[in-house]
Amino acid sequence: MASQYPILVVDDDDALRTALIEQLVQGGEFDPTEADCLAQAELHLAGAHARFDAILLDVSLPDGDGRDYCKKLRARGIKTPIIMLTGHTDEGDIVRGLDSGANDYISKPFRLNELLARLRAQLRAFESSEDAVFTIGPYTFRPAAKQLLEPERNKKIRLTDKETAILKYLYRAGGKPVSRQVLLNEVWGYNAGVTTHTLETHVYRLRQKIEPDPAVSRILLTEGGGYRLNADGSIPVS
Repeated sequence: MASQYPILVVDDDDALRTALIEQLVQGGEFDPTEADCLAQAELHLAGAHARFDAILLDVSLPDGDGRDYCKKLRARGIKTPIIMLTGHTDEGDIVRGLDSGANDYISKPFRLNELLARLRAQLRAFESSEDAVFTIGPYTFRPAAKQLLEPERNKKIRLTDKETAILKYLYRAGGKPVSRQVLLNEVWGYNAGVTTHTLETHVYRLRQKIEPDPAVSRILLTEGGGYRLNADGSIPVS
């Protein structure tokens, strides 16, 4: 199964939110979490293991203005793509929304397919930007720079294109195992000349770079006929 993007949907219109959640779940591409107010959104974002690849944020919420909240999230260093949803259509309102730090702005009523297309575009742009930074074990992972940084030791690890793609795909899988064949197809494409041995060789080299003890994997695990990324770096329970 392909990895999913965790998305936070914040909107107090129950019917719209439900329809949007159903649409996001349908294709298996997204893993949505819903909130009907800013307080609930904050609970989700403040969770110990909170990770959202994008936020769909309504402008008018019962406990505040989404644009003001967007500005606060940016001030806190949250760089995740944010798409504002609004019933207002005047230009000044849209400008204010974008000025608050939103990546995009879509007016209600909107076509779900258009929203999904804009969401995918923002996710693609973010993943290839310098702002995309993920935590993997003791490292901060910058896919755009093809680099892992270990702050405590001020150590930089250079990655190849394929090593970067493997880590990024496994990270997006959210701790679930990904089969060798799926990973091979996603990283190399449907190339008949590439075998699972090629993938295993790349994983071996990656482990030599990132595992504290390459003989005992704690970050890049072999599991379920494939591989799983243990992003918190804790010792796996056998």
